[in-house]
Amino acid sequence: MNTMPVGGIVPDPSAREPADLVVRNGRVHTGDPARPSAAAVAVRDGRIVRVGDDQDIACCVGPGTRVVDALNRRVIPGLNDSHLHVIRGGVNYLLELRWDGVPSLRTALWMLREQAGRTPSGQWVRVVGGWTGEQFAERRLPTVSELNAAAPDTPVFVLHLYQSAILNRAAVRAIGLTKDSVPPPGGEIVRDHSGEPTGVLLASPAAGLLYSSLAKGPRLSDREQIDSTRHFLRELNRFGLTSAIDAGGGFQNFPENYAAVMALAEQGLLTLRIAYHLFPQTAGQELDDLRRWIGTVRPGDGDAWLRLNGAGENLAWSPADYENFTEPRPLRPGQADSELEAAVRLLLDNGWGFRLHATYEETIRADLGVFDKVAADGGFPRGVPWFFDHAETVSQESLDRIAAMGGALSIQNRMMFQGSAFADRYGTARAGGAPPIRQMLDRGLLVAAGTDATRVSSYNPWLSLEWLVRGRTVGGRPLASPENRVDRATALRMYTAAGAELSGEGDVKGVLREGHYGDLAVLSDDYFSVPEEDISHIESLLTVVGGRIVYAAGEFEGLAAPLPALEPSWSPVAHFGGYHRTLPPSTASGVRQARAVVEAAAESEEHRQWRVARGFAGDGSPAAELFDSCFVL
Repeated sequence: MNTMPVGGIVPDPSAREPADLVVRNGRVHTGDPARPSAAAVAVRDGRIVRVGDDQDIACCVGPGTRVVDALNRRVIPGLNDSHLHVIRGGVNYLLELRWDGVPSLRTALWMLREQAGRTPSGQWVRVVGGWTGEQFAERRLPTVSELNAAAPDTPVFVLHLYQSAILNRAAVRAIGLTKDSVPPPGGEIVRDHSGEPTGVLLASPAAGLLYSSLAKGPRLSDREQIDSTRHFLRELNRFGLTSAIDAGGGFQNFPENYAAVMALAEQGLLTLRIAYHLFPQTAGQELDDLRRWIGTVRPGDGDAWLRLNGAGENLAWSPADYENFTEPRPLRPGQADSELEAAVRLLLDNGWGFRLHATYEETIRADLGVFDKVAADGGFPRGVPWFFDHAETVSQESLDRIAAMGGALSIQNRMMFQGSAFADRYGTARAGGAPPIRQMLDRGLLVAAGTDATRVSSYNPWLSLEWLVRGRTVGGRPLASPENRVDRATALRMYTAAGAELSGEGDVKGVLREGHYGDLAVLSDDYFSVPEEDISHIESLLTVVGGRIVYAAGEFEGLAAPLPALEPSWSPVAHFGGYHRTLPPSTASGVRQARAVVEAAAESEEHRQWRVARGFAGDGSPAAELFDSCFVL
């Protein structure tokens, strides 16, 4: 009831410009140095009109104002992932079984088996990113034989980071892999003694084989892609995300693969602000793609919800490196410099900013050499924004050059998922400063944070925030050196205001300030006081974008409008949801143990019902039981 008095705040019928939404009684971290903390925020027409305490915002409460009591919870500016493949992730979300956050391989295989039982003929079961074997209690990946046992007839494709893919027999047949199949350069098909594919594909070091194989799977219809994107955006809102910078990506053509987000934007149904980049798809045709886009759209085109931010994260295919740390660093092809130079000159001549994928110092140093050449001929960057992505092994010298050239950086928590492989190859000392966050910040560089989800890290931003503060892998291995970690306020700024600056929106979002967008999140736990190891377990209980409640849970459940029924009904998301919620590590051991017993009993009963339904078990007698290799550790 919008007109109901809340905590002494009484609607004023004479209020001249009442707010649409007031969130009060919160511990508000504004991110604004001029007013770091507050208790209430008022939003009208999508923008903040007042920040203060109850007395300050009382004048904004009219008969139609929705007043939400934050119940003394922590309130923060909406999070902004500066490197998220949100558009590609959205159109595929309802097709994917997410192992993000799943604590054991046993549970993961049970989920896979259950999903295979409900997946219709002709469809696949896909596990695509957001997990690693290090997160499992068993500390390993699934085997081909386990996938075959879990799903003997349904194609199963399991992608592990940018390193490998594991396929069952049905998927090998569906993709068409045979003894005569020839992998693309940089990929490897693992074979048995007779030369037949085993079901393991390797990036050595390029992931093209993994992605081209995945692309052969069935797709959702246009209508289903729109619904899938809506549900994915709601899943991101669940964690307090209100903005993202989309990094393009392979197999994401413009404009056809952008149709879902464009349709939602036209209908006013986006719940996440997206600034997107355009990524040339075909080697040798990059300049043709860029010229076509330059003639069609310009950076800044769009609105507050969906806007073009520039080109990248690849401008040309040849200069790109591959962050498969199980393999040696790839050598840079001879034509890379000339192809990158041509793309950069074309973009600068037309006022386009860009972002560049660069994992290694050697790549960054070579790219900067190209920029020096361009600068000698007529200036660089001519006022257009540009930045490097990733930069795990960038040197201090290159950081100085980036600063001198007016560049910025977007870093991700890829080391949280790939750090053990990095440390095994390059040593723990180098892993401790990959990427060198403090050196970046100490130079005054703009450094924004993100995830690189959904095919590497999980899309859960709180994992990334924990990594920035704590410096451990998803399996708990200490990685970042103490001097390379940041405090919680700095990490949060990297996830809010810094991301807004990367998309040229620093004057309208990233902090809770009058005149800025009304984007905020009310958190399940206080980010500033929970133990470090609990940060990754934080979620949003109330997410607001432009003054509109887009996600509500817990005490606020029901305040957000429901989404349409999830289709297709057999989707893994319909049965397992997205990110797997578990208890925070600091929870008392007795409570954790009791919960584990309950979960184990539930899993056992669900598994028994699955077998009975399929005729694998009868009256419960030992003779009726079927040996199940998936559940033998």
